[in-house]
Amino acid sequence: MMAMSLGDDTLLCNYPKCRAKLSGFAWVTSCSHVFCDQHGSGEFSRSPAICPACSTALSGKLDIVRTELSPTEEYKAMVLAGLRPDIVLDISSRALAFWSYQVHQERMYQEYSLSRADTQLKQMEKVLNQQNQSRELELTAMRGEITSLKKVMEEYKRKYSEVSERLMERNRQYQKLQGLYDSLRLRNMVVGTGERDMPQQHGNRDLSIAMGRQATPQRSPQFLSPAPLGDSRFFSCLEADGAKTFFQFSSPARDKNQPFINKH
Repeated sequence: MMAMSLGDDTLLCNYPKCRAKLSGFAWVTSCSHVFCDQHGSGEFSRSPAICPACSTALSGKLDIVRTELSPTEEYKAMVLAGLRPDIVLDISSRALAFWSYQVHQERMYQEYSLSRADTQLKQMEKVLNQQNQSRELELTAMRGEITSLKKVMEEYKRKYSEVSERLMERNRQYQKLQGLYDSLRLRNMVVGTGERDMPQQHGNRDLSIAMGRQATPQRSPQFLSPAPLGDSRFFSCLEADGAKTFFQFSSPARDKNQPFINKH
């Protein structure tokens, strides 16, 4: 199946995995295939021999020939010597047909390789286009997400600004209330100090009022009209305690033991 390189006159090994340039000795088959000395000696040592390129059975004595690719001048001079011209031409035409087949096979192989490479290229381009489309979709989705996140960020910025303004207003109110609280606390401290000084004054005043109430008679004397007998007294009766204390009023400011009327 494999053939020669089109750029020069060097044959290539037709073994599928080799394709090495041939030099020295080569194995040639009747099915117009040629193999390097390594693969030819390995493949054709078994019986029956099978062509590795086309799987043709090679059972004839001359179906496989090991030939020298660069023969000596003596070999060239003697290999066709003594043969009739028609035989020489027949041998030469067969050799040229073998060479033409190798060139044709190489061209077919190159076309096949080109077609396979083109198919792989188209598949890779298809996969690449699919990946590009997928990336474009992902990129579009990411751009939309970025736009949405920007909107959310702007909304958060607006809310943060509002909250900051509210916080500043609350701080101002707090400072104002703190000032009012401090002033009220100082005022209460002053009032509390005054109230602690007032009980003593209230106590003295209450004591004076109590003493005055104790010296005042519980009942007022009863004024009666003159008796039928012409009694000259103005008061008919007085209670015992009232009579004793009626003329003994004392002022809270005076001494308790000092009589209210001074004797001359």
